[in-house]
Amino acid sequence: MDVLVARGAGFCYGVKRAVDLAVKCAGDRDGPVYSLGPLIHNRQVVEELAGSGVRVIDSLGQAEPGSTVIIRSHGAGPGVKAEAEKMNLVMVDATCPFVARAQEIAREITDAGVQAVLVGDAGHPEVKGIVDWTDGRAMVVGGPEEARRQNFPEKVGVLAQTTQTRLNFNAVVDVLREKCREVEVYNTICGATGERQKSTVDLARKVDVMVVVGGKNSSNTANLAALSAAQGTPTYQVETAGELEARWFKGKKTAGITAGASTPQRIIEEVERRMKELGEMAVKENEGGIIEPGKEVESGNPVETAPQEPAETENAGNDPANLEGPMKEGGMGDAVDIKSVRPGDIVTGVVVQVNPDEVLVDIGSKSEGVIPLRELSSFEVASPHDVVKVGDKIDVYVVKSEDNEGRLILSKERADADKAWAVLEEKMHSGQPVEGTVKEVVKGGLLVDVGVRAFLPASLVDRGYVEDLSKFLDQKITARVIELNRARKKVILSRKIVLEEEYARKREEMFQNLGENQVVRGTVRRLTSFGAFVDIGGVDGLLHISEMAWHRVNHPSEVVKVGDEVDVMILRIDRENEKISLGLKQVLPNPWDNVAEKYPAGKVVQARVVRLAPFGAFVQLEPGVEGLVHISHLADRHVEKPDEVVKEGQEVAVKVLSVDQKEKRIRLSIREAEKERSPRQPKVQDEPKVHEAGDGGNVTIGDLVGDIFEQK
Repeated sequence: MDVLVARGAGFCYGVKRAVDLAVKCAGDRDGPVYSLGPLIHNRQVVEELAGSGVRVIDSLGQAEPGSTVIIRSHGAGPGVKAEAEKMNLVMVDATCPFVARAQEIAREITDAGVQAVLVGDAGHPEVKGIVDWTDGRAMVVGGPEEARRQNFPEKVGVLAQTTQTRLNFNAVVDVLREKCREVEVYNTICGATGERQKSTVDLARKVDVMVVVGGKNSSNTANLAALSAAQGTPTYQVETAGELEARWFKGKKTAGITAGASTPQRIIEEVERRMKELGEMAVKENEGGIIEPGKEVESGNPVETAPQEPAETENAGNDPANLEGPMKEGGMGDAVDIKSVRPGDIVTGVVVQVNPDEVLVDIGSKSEGVIPLRELSSFEVASPHDVVKVGDKIDVYVVKSEDNEGRLILSKERADADKAWAVLEEKMHSGQPVEGTVKEVVKGGLLVDVGVRAFLPASLVDRGYVEDLSKFLDQKITARVIELNRARKKVILSRKIVLEEEYARKREEMFQNLGENQVVRGTVRRLTSFGAFVDIGGVDGLLHISEMAWHRVNHPSEVVKVGDEVDVMILRIDRENEKISLGLKQVLPNPWDNVAEKYPAGKVVQARVVRLAPFGAFVQLEPGVEGLVHISHLADRHVEKPDEVVKEGQEVAVKVLSVDQKEKRIRLSIREAEKERSPRQPKVQDEPKVHEAGDGGNVTIGDLVGDIFEQK
């Protein structure tokens, strides 16, 4: 008996990510590690994780203070994190990215004042979590019949549990469009789910018996079993190879295997090996255990269910071009002989001539094929020379084996698209990014060449708002595929997700490696009135205006500008709130370090008046070093207000009276500086002189009063 395995069977990206995170936590974390509910819907995997130290709890109250709690792949409501913080728990979010996207959409719909309608199983943890993101306001419907029984407002936004079949989702949408005036549709079905359902249907139509591997409580596994049975193929659902029975395979020539998203590869392989063994030793009797079309096994008893149809996926049906591996027997033999080609074939050829409006390609046929200019690329091409050159080996799609002029018409664009769609589907399901070149700036975003035309919305181009999208023209970018519809030739990208993930990774690494008082090099990213944000290697730190220089700074632009590379010192790290405070002046010489040597008492220097106060004038000796000229030392006469003698910005000569380096105070005198330049004999009516220790000369009673004001 031949045993075939459906494409995409087993772990999806979100489940694999959750398991990997749990394994890493079990190995890296000190103290207990918990999963808030079973991490995935697979009993065997959950038991293995428990053996590694990841224990399942039903509520946060069961976790020890300070321990690690993993949010499972199905996600959780926003209140969980807040509760965990109060309990001093470390949260690790293993929510599937597709589920997280559904949560965000549900919240945005509700915040916009629109009634959110969620198509799914109301008791499923994923659905409960999504509903929590709407503060419990989302309406949950299981199918079209349930939707018909409910009342809805005039305007609704409808989304789906990620493991729903597209058929059921579309049926609910049709009912809502009958009952509501305005229906906004958000397709949140996981792309991997649709592909897994399609491949299951394709395989069920080819084999004599099907085995669906997965947890009994897994909704996506149950959907696979129902879809398989709907094709008229005897279908059995098992969790492990030990549940297989030889009688199921009696007289069967071919058997198929598919598996739910929570089924590990090793279990699939064990089932495959056991099926091959049982196929050889099948007994004569063949009774019981079969899921007849229109029925499925639940708790060992057949239960009536509505017949289901395959999910709406592109290229469904019996088209041999959709079949791969063992299911496409004989296909390779036809592909080798390309001397006689048919429309729809993809063959390899060599460019032999490049003309202004077409390209000639030798594919080994009786005549050379022609690629019209419009068939060279999915984007407008000014010249074929921009795309290919003579001697290039390229894949081409046969459009017509013979046109009106008897020419073989080929398309490079369609061949590239065929390969690109396969790559894009794989990348979307695995969560890996794709690379492309920005070709056009259009309303609302960018058009990107990823083998096919893809749209990158403006809001997903960068982590922040991008005012001028034209700077991305002809640039290579890396983005994540977030929506794919081959039938409609629709590809939606997000560069923002890639940047956010990279930023989060770098941020985590940086916070682990950074320490206070460490000097690092960074780039000024943006300025505000209170400081500058500096990128120090994937993490933005705040350089406050007060830490930019030893002197007074009115605006950050006086010291730095966007794009400057600067050395800064890490002053404080708030790891809990992920905030970093930086200092620039700390890496610069402190002018107060040698101020006593530069400005000894008795020295006369030039200075600039920087501001006035009722008791005197502050003057700047150099950037970062200021001193006070008390009002009694502004002139050799009585002064009511400082502006009678000096103005801000004025250059004046001052004499240093005293320096207190520790307290960063310098007493200065314009009056004494004037006396040195124009010496005169003391008059009888002059104020009595008294000696002040450390003054370096005689001062008046007014000087002492000035000191009092200065200290205040």
